[in-house]
Amino acid sequence: MRIVLAEDLFLLRDGLARMLEAFGFEILAAVETGPELSRALAELKPDVAVVDVRLPPSHTDEGLQCALEARRARPGLPVLVLSQHVEQLYARELLADGNGGIGYLLKDRVFDAEQFVDAVRRVAAGGTAMDPQVISQLLSRRTQDKPLGGLTPREREVMELMAQGRSNAAIAAQLFVTDRAVAKHTSNIFCKLGLPVSDDDNRRVLAVLAYLDRGQGSR
Repeated sequence: MRIVLAEDLFLLRDGLARMLEAFGFEILAAVETGPELSRALAELKPDVAVVDVRLPPSHTDEGLQCALEARRARPGLPVLVLSQHVEQLYARELLADGNGGIGYLLKDRVFDAEQFVDAVRRVAAGGTAMDPQVISQLLSRRTQDKPLGGLTPREREVMELMAQGRSNAAIAAQLFVTDRAVAKHTSNIFCKLGLPVSDDDNRRVLAVLAYLDRGQGSR
């Protein structure tokens, strides 16, 4: 799997590159500025981009904007964004195009190598990998939205774990229920969100995007 990595701190950038290479990924480029990232994404066409939100020269949202621009030029380009803090606006921007292949992790998560690599793989495969703290803040003001308000407390728990990229088996283990119970909950969620019948992986991504991005335009 071919990766373009963008991080302005040398030690973290070098550490991430070494970690990913140790797990069999190919680092096409490891850059530190927004312009370098834009060129690398356009010229190298990676399988996935791992991008710090804040990059030089602006040190604001340079990395995110470069990633969004690349996704507009190449729809569906998998992007995993790293951030020091939860930035709700940045997370909503990333979700706004309604496609999968997206992730938003706090940098603390990269110190768990297996968790981080699993997130990269899920995003590259077209899924989602959202940090639990990001999910919590995005959902904190949306509990009354319809049809989201129609979800039961257990369905909300299942939905939040789906947003983290967990499989049905992993969700069942986390909630101490059977795989069959999780399958029933996910089926109910799909129905309540009005998602048409299609392959389950696609509906999971659509459900997560609908759940996290609901009501974006109202704020």
